[in-house]
Amino acid sequence: MSFVIGRGSDAETTQTGHLGRYRALDGSEGAKLFVDLDGPHAMLIVGKRGYGKSFTLGVVAEELARSPGVAPVIIDPMGVFATLAEPADGESVPIEVVDRPAVAASVLDPRSWCSLLGLSPESGAGGLVWQAAQEAETLEAMSRRVEAIDAPTTDTRAATNHLSLAESWEVFDPEGLDAADLASTAATVVDVSGLDAAPMNAVCRGIGEALYRARIDETIDRLPWLMIDEAHTFFDGVAEAALHTILTRGRAPGVSLVLATQRPSAVTDTAISQSDVLISHRLTAEADLEALEAAQPTYMNGSLDERLPTEPGQVVVIDDATETIHAAQIRFRDTPHGGGSPSAREIAGLEETSADD
Repeated sequence: MSFVIGRGSDAETTQTGHLGRYRALDGSEGAKLFVDLDGPHAMLIVGKRGYGKSFTLGVVAEELARSPGVAPVIIDPMGVFATLAEPADGESVPIEVVDRPAVAASVLDPRSWCSLLGLSPESGAGGLVWQAAQEAETLEAMSRRVEAIDAPTTDTRAATNHLSLAESWEVFDPEGLDAADLASTAATVVDVSGLDAAPMNAVCRGIGEALYRARIDETIDRLPWLMIDEAHTFFDGVAEAALHTILTRGRAPGVSLVLATQRPSAVTDTAISQSDVLISHRLTAEADLEALEAAQPTYMNGSLDERLPTEPGQVVVIDDATETIHAAQIRFRDTPHGGGSPSAREIAGLEETSADD
């Protein structure tokens, strides 16, 4: 008997992804466990460092990249998902890597521009940036508009300097990524590992809004799956608004969101409560456990803490669509995993020795 997360038992396994196998109490593996890739979902993958959170996200990405009718986009803040493009065991994984991402400046509203640049909208410089963002479509045009406004020199200089800082990030381009670019037959890895938090958030905001708006306007046919590693980074910046929109309104237009984080306490309550699939690796931080416990479903007997696994690769899956809970072992990646930690012993070329040597 097979089970499809998001569908139930004995469900058809077409348009699904192989997640892993059931894990018995003695640690042995059982039947295969699949996840639904046909309809839209909000999925949250959590786990402390070193227990497989990013690995699991990579497994989901492999399955999505091989599935028809979807447009997977991975926001990669650590630069570890380019390995999806390397030769795979078995069926190939079609991947395109964007290592210098840019989005249109117009994806940010005036308030978001002020937030991005650390300016109060009530300040002189913030007011200038607000007005420029209202009236201009490009970063260059915003700078020209600021200089044209009759304002105190100190305010003009401050606003211009902040916009120059944004220009130095090289993430704003009128011809930047749009939904059509991202809705190809291959999955897209957007490598933002070379960016600081602010420009990283701007790119994520632009991509999230582009995918959502394209489905609302019906300009793309494929169903987007936006996948974000280290998701807590994006709930403390301008990307949060786009993520909130997808979490609360993405189901109707068919936009899915997969968030992976080692700090569930640092994402919003909405990110936890709106997730219909929760995949949890080991967690030990009290704040993170409390964040998940607060959203614990009524159909779970006992506490989530008691059910959490202890070994890397093991997970507890809470499927809110079917109101079921599953203990599983995540399958091996078909492509190399880029998220492992380096070893000084390996770098030095030293062989493993036993404690008795």
